[in-house]
Amino acid sequence: MRTGRGTLSVAAGLVLVALATVGYVLPPAFDPPPLKADPVFQSIPAQPPSELRPVVAVDPIRREEISIAAEGQRLDGTLRVPLTPGRHPALVFVSGSGNGSRTEFTPQAEFLAKAGVVTMAFDKRTTGYDFRHRDFSLLADDALRMVEFLRARPEVDPARIGLWGVSEGGWVVPIAAAKSTAVGFVVLVSSPNVSPLRQVAWALNEQLLRLHAPIGARDLLTRAMGGVGFNFLRYDAQPALSEVKQPVLAFYGTMDPSIPFVESTQALIKGLHKAGNDNYTIRFMAKGDHAMRVNGGEFTKGYLETLTNWITGLPGTARSALHMAGARPVQRFEASDVPAAPWYAGGTMLGLTICLAAVGYVAGPVAAMVVRLRGRNQVRAETNATLWPPIRRRLNRMAWTGLGLLASVVAFITLLVLFSVNQAGAWPAVLAGWLVVRLLAVLMLIQEVTAVAAFVSALREGMRPGRWQHVAVAGVLGGTGLLLVAAAYYGLFSFPW
Repeated sequence: MRTGRGTLSVAAGLVLVALATVGYVLPPAFDPPPLKADPVFQSIPAQPPSELRPVVAVDPIRREEISIAAEGQRLDGTLRVPLTPGRHPALVFVSGSGNGSRTEFTPQAEFLAKAGVVTMAFDKRTTGYDFRHRDFSLLADDALRMVEFLRARPEVDPARIGLWGVSEGGWVVPIAAAKSTAVGFVVLVSSPNVSPLRQVAWALNEQLLRLHAPIGARDLLTRAMGGVGFNFLRYDAQPALSEVKQPVLAFYGTMDPSIPFVESTQALIKGLHKAGNDNYTIRFMAKGDHAMRVNGGEFTKGYLETLTNWITGLPGTARSALHMAGARPVQRFEASDVPAAPWYAGGTMLGLTICLAAVGYVAGPVAAMVVRLRGRNQVRAETNATLWPPIRRRLNRMAWTGLGLLASVVAFITLLVLFSVNQAGAWPAVLAGWLVVRLLAVLMLIQEVTAVAAFVSALREGMRPGRWQHVAVAGVLGGTGLLLVAAAYYGLFSFPW
């Protein structure tokens, strides 16, 4: 007895509704609300003209390649020293996330050195730092080693050695400043000041909104993030900020889609107030992106001048008459924290689910091959030879669909992350990727329902499966079932689109 198409359609529809319900009901939910308007950020004054006065960066300089011993490796850097007489203020550049190279700071380091500031740019460590493990305190120690090196230089004023940190460096530099009074001042550029997980979730949500991505794509990403077990993602910046006593200069670009600059500013002020530190200057740079450039090109107008005039004017510039000034920052949504995934959706369980599904998919084709290799006569003895081959073909197609779904989800998440990191991307690519992922999930569901129906019908028609055939059927149907439940949790069956 064959199952009719109407019955199969109803069965598939019911399973689809059940799986969609799983995506709606199970936690965690992530829906960042609009950020409430803060009157302080509605009427920010323009920068004082003294901060923007032209800087003549033409002094001759000397460049030195240095290598300093650190924990587990040596740190190589480039020192730039003005040849003008006397002691000069000094600045150490601290990288953002990734494999930071000293060359990314060359334009700023050259400009500052020719304007009278000793600069140090060094390659980020590779030992003890990777995608999964990040010890901000270890990175802070590296920066302090550079500070100690500069303190011994005769060209450097030891009371005016500062640290400059961008992005991830905004979590590192306050730790170093809290650890050592040798740090004379702090410059923060695009510093998050909220947890890495909140910052990444906000950046992804902001970029997905710009790319007109479906809400389901955001939910897929945030649920995946909630299951990631990287401890550094929930780092709390407040303890270090609340111990920073040094003068602070902070820059935020109003076109930066990576940093929730309003909440980052609020977090910075909160920490400094707790430290009793009123010597802070926060500047919002018009059209500035994450690196204080305009669309990745030239530096935003006034950035280099403000930076140079503030450093060379210390200690007088430490106490600004205007704590906040510049262009008006507009942040649409809160930087909400991504809830931690429940135990059944954590990274360990997800990995176990994928491994079990993979084992089932491997066991299915292998078992089917064993059945074929045992010979046609034995197939007839164990089953009806006309019933098993169609089922075997279904199992093979299901295994390929399941593997295709896994590959497409990984590729889609990678695409979204790259679009967010590079602050680029095209909305048709996002929609096309989401369509492929969801169609494969629905196809896998249909294949599961029809394969179960076909196997049940074959049993009714007299098929007597052997041991290896049981292994083949159980492996592929079980593996697909696990993937269907996982896909439901990650919202691949949710409605609307």
